[in-house]
Amino acid sequence: MALLAFHGAERPAGPHRSDPRPLPGAADGPGPGDAATVRELTRLLFDQDGERERVHTPWRRLIARDDFRHRPGVTPEERAAQSYAWLRLVNDLLADPASLATDPALLTALHEWAAIVDGGGGLTTVASIHYNLFLGSLLDHDDEPSRDLTEFTALRRTGTFLCTEVDHGNDAFALETTARLDPETGGFLLHTPHPGAAKFMPNTSSLGGPKSAVVAARLLVGDRDHGVFLFLTPLTDHDGPLPHITVTPLPLRPNAPVDHCLTSFDHLPLPRRALLQGDHGRLGPDGVLTSSLGNRRKRFLTSISRVTVGKLCMSAAAVGASRAALAIAVRYGDQRHVSGARPGQRLPINTHRTHHSRLLQGVATVYAMTLLHRSLTARWNSSDTADRTHLERLIALAKAWITWEARTIALEARERCGAQGLLPANHLAGFSDYIEGTITAEGDNLLITTKAAAELLHHPPTRPAPDAGPPVLTDPHHLRDLLARAEQAFHDQAHLALRHGPSHDPQARWNTASAPALLKAQTHIRLQAADALLAALAGATHEPARRLLTEVTSLYLLTHLAPHTGILLADGHIEPQHVHGFPAAVDALTHSLQPRLGTLTRAFDHPPEYLDALPLLQEPAPPRGDVDGET
Repeated sequence: MALLAFHGAERPAGPHRSDPRPLPGAADGPGPGDAATVRELTRLLFDQDGERERVHTPWRRLIARDDFRHRPGVTPEERAAQSYAWLRLVNDLLADPASLATDPALLTALHEWAAIVDGGGGLTTVASIHYNLFLGSLLDHDDEPSRDLTEFTALRRTGTFLCTEVDHGNDAFALETTARLDPETGGFLLHTPHPGAAKFMPNTSSLGGPKSAVVAARLLVGDRDHGVFLFLTPLTDHDGPLPHITVTPLPLRPNAPVDHCLTSFDHLPLPRRALLQGDHGRLGPDGVLTSSLGNRRKRFLTSISRVTVGKLCMSAAAVGASRAALAIAVRYGDQRHVSGARPGQRLPINTHRTHHSRLLQGVATVYAMTLLHRSLTARWNSSDTADRTHLERLIALAKAWITWEARTIALEARERCGAQGLLPANHLAGFSDYIEGTITAEGDNLLITTKAAAELLHHPPTRPAPDAGPPVLTDPHHLRDLLARAEQAFHDQAHLALRHGPSHDPQARWNTASAPALLKAQTHIRLQAADALLAALAGATHEPARRLLTEVTSLYLLTHLAPHTGILLADGHIEPQHVHGFPAAVDALTHSLQPRLGTLTRAFDHPPEYLDALPLLQEPAPPRGDVDGET
């Protein structure tokens, strides 16, 4: 394993490096007061509501177990089976597995920690489907209070969710699977009318044991199409698919260890109680549907409402993977030594500005991502019906922004670890592949951002107060106001484009407004993240941690303001010297924060058993003999 700790052709400096003097900028471990700063930062990240022990500690302890360490040489099918074995370890930890589906804080925390297991999303994917989409849907539909969930909560049957079809992804409202009321039995016949209506990529093989699903299908009663509802459907037993069901496995990918399949139905008989009902729709004994909602689209959105919690789950997984990627890359950068300017000198690669500046910008953004996610999860947990539409839009925007940022961060962290980052045992390459899935899951990022951007045009941002004076590029509150002014500018641009667009062509009008509308939406969610950082700052009780987080907040804001200096200058909110001052301000913060880079990532609280098991973070053995003139 020691060979895996080498990077390129150079030898890491071990205990016998030739220059005994202290290394400039090297992070040799916690200094005086550092432990207290780490504790405070960890509290701010994980314990804002005093629920760290309940929400995060069980999952952190779980992934510290040897069961979750990387196993070399396993096949993709064996890795997929391992995901289900891990799911059972999660389930064994729960006193009431069904309650996990109704506890957004605990459920999303599971995703944060499970996403870092073995550098991929197998466990996260099957857990998200079983607890959120499957059990959550059953619990959200209240018309069968006597429904026995024991076989699902005991994992005698694993749950899955079938909505997307080959021909219908983002337009799932138009899906074509049908569930026709059978007047002879009072039940339904579930049917796939053509290959394009096959359910695409659910985990429906017999791998991991028998499975059941909630299936999205059009409810047909006579010649009436009542729109899409969910139907509880057994799929497989230990021997494979049940009669009337065809399951075709899709190719297993090494870094996506889930048994994705195509699934079709041939007039599958279902009992009447298979229909999941609620206020959005109830089918009476006479075949008449009653509903509190006025149209089929609203009924469909209510049926699949678990996708909003799913967006929180995907965001949580991406946040967790980003934090782990940065923690690995920062620790590797402290341990990995390269030749310095003086003969025989060896320096940690984290001393190089070109190296640590990229990691610091990622760390600043991941602090913002984490705190934004905490804020939205808490708001969702306590929201009422009146607040849901606005909050769903923010959660969708956050999911898109967080998963896009996570991809950038994970790729950067992988690159900073060189060839070591490509090895599966070091997890980094797997993070990038998994995050790609979160970008598409629960709504394609560009689509949900576009939808939110169009809706936000009807909700003008609160206009910032008039400029009180020249901005101070070291004051996060001033920087936050500049970001708010950028949002206002993009909002005004989009409205101007709509007014002057082709009057008789709605698509062309939207096309002219879409670019600034998207910029407005993306700036809006970055501003929400800035507010979450500032709220954490206000709650900091340890002065060194507060100063450190102030610098992190300023770096986050400067990084995300830099692309908008042109419009801020044109609108008179900054002056030419401020444009020139942005790079200098970023550089000064980077210089100040570099010695605390390890402090910032230690606050991510990864269990030592997790990090110490990665080959690239294991201390190298002392060199034997003479290598490149060194002994």
